Amino acid sequence: MAIGAQNAHVLRMGIKRQHVALTVAACIAIDIVLIAFGVAGAGAMIQDSPLLLAVARWGGAAFLLWYGLRSLRSMLTPKSLAVDAAAPAPDARQALASVVALSLLNPHVYLDTVVLLGSVGGSYPDGQRVGFSAGAMTASLLWFTALGFGATRLAGVFGRPLAWKCIEGLTGAVMLTLAAGLVLS
Repeated sequence: MAIGAQNAHVLRMGIKRQHVALTVAACIAIDIVLIAFGVAGAGAMIQDSPLLLAVARWGGAAFLLWYGLRSLRSMLTPKSLAVDAAAPAPDARQALASVVALSLLNPHVYLDTVVLLGSVGGSYPDGQRVGFSAGAMTASLLWFTALGFGATRLAGVFGRPLAWKCIEGLTGAVMLTLAAGLVLS
C-alpha cells in the first residue's frame, strides 16, 4: 500500500474531484486481472523455477530498496501534492488513458500483484487459491475506493507539505522493511 505513481494519481484525482469513480474502477479492474493472472499460473511458474524465483526475489528487493530510498530522499525535499486548480480537467477518455498508463507502466504493480500475490496465492492448494484471490481482490477494491473517495474529503490535509513528508517517510520505511524481508528470506 505504498504511495507510488499510481496511488498518487488516485489521490490527485480525488483531491481534484475529477473522474474519481472512473479512476478507482480502472485501478480495481487492473488489479483484479493481474491478481488472477498471478495466482492462476504466473506466480506458480515463478515459484517453481529457482532461477525465476531468484530473479523475482533479488529484482524485487532491488526495486524495493530503490523505491524506499527514493521515498526517504523525497521526504527531505519541500513539496506537497501539486494540484493545479487552473489546469483544464481531462475528459473521461484522457482520465482513463492516464490511469491505465500509470498502472500498467509501473513495475511496482507487477511486483505486488503478479509476483508477490501470485507466488503466495500459487503456493496454496487448488481449493484455497480462489479464496486467497477473492481476499486480495477485495483488499484492492477497499484500498482504491478508500484512497480515491477519501481524498475528496481530505483535500486540505493532503495539500500540505508535512502530510506528504509523513507519507513519503512511512512509504520509505515500509519499502525498506519489505526489501530486507526478501533478502533475509
